[in-house]
Amino acid sequence: MAELIPIVAGEIVEIAPGVRRLTAPNPGVMTGPGTNTYLLGHDELALIDPGPELEAHREAILTAVGDRLRWIFCTHTHRDHSPLARVLRAATGARVYGYGVTPDDGRQDEQFAPDQALHDGDIVTCGEYRLRAVHTPGHASNHLCYLLEDRGVLFTGDHVMQGSTVVISPPDGDMQAYLDSLQRLLTLPVGALAPGHGHVIETPQEEVRRLIAHRMRREEKVHATLQRVGPATLEQLVIHAYDDVPPRIHHVALRSLHASLIRLESKGLAANAGGVWRVR
Repeated sequence: MAELIPIVAGEIVEIAPGVRRLTAPNPGVMTGPGTNTYLLGHDELALIDPGPELEAHREAILTAVGDRLRWIFCTHTHRDHSPLARVLRAATGARVYGYGVTPDDGRQDEQFAPDQALHDGDIVTCGEYRLRAVHTPGHASNHLCYLLEDRGVLFTGDHVMQGSTVVISPPDGDMQAYLDSLQRLLTLPVGALAPGHGHVIETPQEEVRRLIAHRMRREEKVHATLQRVGPATLEQLVIHAYDDVPPRIHHVALRSLHASLIRLESKGLAANAGGVWRVR
């Protein structure tokens, strides 16, 4: 595999004919090199995931699109993906598309208001392009991927990230829904994944299967940990169930641990009483 060129915030990179990536300057544990914004088209442009409300990213987008922006698509409403939509709509007159709002869990862009709500299977024609909405709940209940029809590029938002696994944060995040959504990707005519964070993934089937296998291994480890050290709280379990990740990100791992335990509970393998988990 060729060495990946580092992603530079504000730098426009063509990832496919007529498709360009522009990354926001918000690198971090949760965002990797930053949030990817994608621009599609030539004379008229569509944009996928405007990103966080950062002045530098707003100016970079406006410089890139000029007066050509017509469509703005959001994969979901976490604050590193959708907030800039309303600013760009006001500046350009472009229409905003997305699944819609979800109950606020403290991590949502509560001001998100699409001009048109999209649901699974909806298709929007954007000049020479056709984008099909694919509902992929799990990371967020209102998460959509967008399939660039006839070209096989799937814009995955936070459903699949390059170089990292996705955090599943209950109650809006749901591990069973996430696994079901991953399985669904295997049925789509996809040749490449364009994630919300990181580089394009050119082996989509292999990557999706790898992610499913990883989640299953993690669930087995969570169950084994619960059998060994339970009854225990999330904070007590994470030290053992996620001993292969740095302790500094255990506070993030707690969320996915919780999601795994909820799935084990639904299978009759775990039980929770007052925040203390035990095997059933």
